[in-house]
Amino acid sequence: MKNNNRQAALWERCLEIIKCNVKEQEFDAWFRPTQFISFEAETHELLLSVPSNFFYEILDGQFKGLMYNVVRRVYGIKDIRDVRIVYRILTDSTNNISTDKEGLPTQEGMRLMPDDSMRPKSKAPEDDLESNLNPDYRFENFIEGESNRFAYSIGRSLADNPRQTTFNPLFIHGASGVGKTHLVNAIGKALKEKFPKRRVLYVTAHQFMVQFTESRRQNTFNQFIAFYQTIDTLIIDDIQELAGQEKTQEAFFHIFNHLKMNGKQIILTSDKAPAVLQGLEDRLLTRFKWGLTAELERPELELRRRILVSKIRRDGLSIPDDVIDFVAENASESVRDLEGIVNSLMAYSVVYSRDIDLPLAEQVLKRTIRTHEKTITLDNIVDACCEHWGCSHDDLYSKSRKASIVTVRQTVMYLAHKHTKMTTSRIGLLIGGRNHATVLHAIHQVEDRLATDHDYKSHVSAIEAQLKGRK
Repeated sequence: MKNNNRQAALWERCLEIIKCNVKEQEFDAWFRPTQFISFEAETHELLLSVPSNFFYEILDGQFKGLMYNVVRRVYGIKDIRDVRIVYRILTDSTNNISTDKEGLPTQEGMRLMPDDSMRPKSKAPEDDLESNLNPDYRFENFIEGESNRFAYSIGRSLADNPRQTTFNPLFIHGASGVGKTHLVNAIGKALKEKFPKRRVLYVTAHQFMVQFTESRRQNTFNQFIAFYQTIDTLIIDDIQELAGQEKTQEAFFHIFNHLKMNGKQIILTSDKAPAVLQGLEDRLLTRFKWGLTAELERPELELRRRILVSKIRRDGLSIPDDVIDFVAENASESVRDLEGIVNSLMAYSVVYSRDIDLPLAEQVLKRTIRTHEKTITLDNIVDACCEHWGCSHDDLYSKSRKASIVTVRQTVMYLAHKHTKMTTSRIGLLIGGRNHATVLHAIHQVEDRLATDHDYKSHVSAIEAQLKGRK
């Protein structure tokens, strides 16, 4: 008993060292919940309890090298290759059933490939599949911050250990321009570098639809399905664009099932979380929730500043700190906006032979903000109407005929018809799968009500003012 207490104290020492070598949030999230069970001196086996398989894959993937080095040092093991870390995972809390998984062996504290069958040989030729990955999108130039740290960490872990099952599928969502495409390309590129023979494919949902349609036209559908079933890591960008495409969804459903069943990795991006996606079959949405969902939020101030500095250095520019601070504080929409503003500053400076200073930055931002005010999306309308009337998104998309919810729903349809270029069929599809006739009825109802109900008209006017930025 005394010996086990001593070994437990040594694990506490390990935690102290680990805490000094990782971020505080990482330590609290992944290491603090671990519990020491035992250490066998003869076999150098450390047995730890972790809450779930998710913890095991994070610890054994992302923090492997650190853990093995610290355990070797604290427990006095001469050769790191002799260190064994076993994780006891609780699989059934009701019946207190658990399973043990041993961490993959390591060499000299470096992360290794999952096993010899996947380890690239020194002279192995690369797979001849064109992966369609953007070479400019790499982990090395993905700027990490609070708003994207979780998704970034998961992406790195998946690239280090593609045989993980907890992250399959990996569903990354966020607004346009926050870095989803960059991140999934970085994952794919890192996988290809570590495993040259791994078949990695990146396609947009639109490209997938075009390929599917062409395969049906040319009567090559079987070849289309067979090709996608050979992929080891399939990355599909903007999966929400499959909304309403029933035949394409059917094909993707079968591809998804085949890849998942055979342990192949699926990575998807979307502008919304699976729970609020509209126009996609329930059986697909259910499968999207099987793995891990990670959100990329809009960049916070410090991240916006770091992105600007990175872009400026990359382009070899010289921009004063006060201009960088001004842009970071006033342009908060997306990474794409920030990079566009730097490009605009450079262009204005060259064309008009002006120094890049605060007056020029103010001029460029005014033009940018005006441009953004002119673009109103269905998401903007849904958010504004739900917030104004205190209605949940679930209620809006539901079949409820409650008067207050019908008012919100019809107003959304009316404003979407008025302020976007979407067809009535598309609007209906994205608002709970309704048809063209329902949307037309809603538009007429709102128009009649606006003409007679001054109180309702004031509500709609307030929402439109918010949408146009005139709060």
